[in-house]
Amino acid sequence: MNAPIVSADVAPLRAGKSRRALLWMILPLAALVLAIAWLLIADPLRNFGNGAPPVENLTFERTILSSDGIRVLVRAGGSEPMTIAQVQVDDAYWQFTQEPAGPIARGATAWIHLPFPWVLGEAHAINIVTNTGATFGHEIAVAVPTPTRDATSLVPQAVLGIFVGLVPVAIGMMFYPALRGVGRDGMNFLLALTVGLLAFLLVDATAEAFELAGEAAALFQGQAMVVLAAVASFLLLMAAGRREGVPTGLALATFIALGIGLHNLGEGLAIGAAFAAGAAGLGTFLVLGFMIHNITEGIGIAAPMLKVQPPLWTFAGLTLLAGGPAVIGLWIGSLAYAPQWSALALAVGAGAILQVIVEVTAYLMRSDGRGRGALTTPATMAGLAVGVAFMYLTAMLVKV
Repeated sequence: MNAPIVSADVAPLRAGKSRRALLWMILPLAALVLAIAWLLIADPLRNFGNGAPPVENLTFERTILSSDGIRVLVRAGGSEPMTIAQVQVDDAYWQFTQEPAGPIARGATAWIHLPFPWVLGEAHAINIVTNTGATFGHEIAVAVPTPTRDATSLVPQAVLGIFVGLVPVAIGMMFYPALRGVGRDGMNFLLALTVGLLAFLLVDATAEAFELAGEAAALFQGQAMVVLAAVASFLLLMAAGRREGVPTGLALATFIALGIGLHNLGEGLAIGAAFAAGAAGLGTFLVLGFMIHNITEGIGIAAPMLKVQPPLWTFAGLTLLAGGPAVIGLWIGSLAYAPQWSALALAVGAGAILQVIVEVTAYLMRSDGRGRGALTTPATMAGLAVGVAFMYLTAMLVKV
């Protein structure tokens, strides 16, 4: 067949339409630029001034205790640049240095250094006073030296992360050979157990994300950030998982490991931050609690692979994917913690876990052959209850 012949009059017509479309894109932008320029030059809001000071907000994001005193990282969130005039520590005024010096613009950060002789194990209160008289307080619950960036501090933190993240997942996956002989009801129980433990992690991660979002600077809009990040994570992973069909077997196990790994990243951030701030004593009992709490994560990862026999390196890779982020999170949390980034990590993890819950539930219905009827069988209901109950009860060991 011959290709259709385009009339010579059509090309100029299309070019004219493109130019008009471009013009209608430029005109609104030009109008916006002109409106902003007029607002800045004419300053019509000056007539509404009543002499009240500008709205000010200051968030403490990071505290470092060292031999030369205390350093705090603050973020300004006021309507105008803020100027720090005085700093109190334990109700006494102290000399301070600020880096960078001068007013702190909205959304910008500055380090405040105080040559204060803090006392190990004691509580200290910092109070920052701006030039308008507004005050912002911060409490150091337990003063302990902040870990430094060297191998001496990173190695023991890595060991702790391994015991909290990698070891329990590996132990859980060691049940794989024993689980391969289960029948249909046993498979339903294990898949429902996976959904139960993931459901608990979803609730736990979401609650922690909202709590941390409340500690972040108001300009980050923490509550909205958590919801949007979780939804975006869920949709992106759903799109990626369904790109080549519905995930099963090893693919589904990989998604489970990824979701758990993202949760463990946020968990590691929180542990590292608490450890650095002295807010939690990570004793042997607490570490054992984390290990017991996370063992079912390995069982959940192994459950979709019971009908296949993957090579040994696959188990090592899945263990690293699920538990390794705990080590990374612990390092970051102890060295460069900020509540908004921890909240973001937990929100992304929550979205990933929700995606896995949807996929595992769909896999359970397909593998059973009874569709939605598989969700109401005694084995499924028992697995769901056991998964949630085990995670809830063992979580009591790690809450401080």
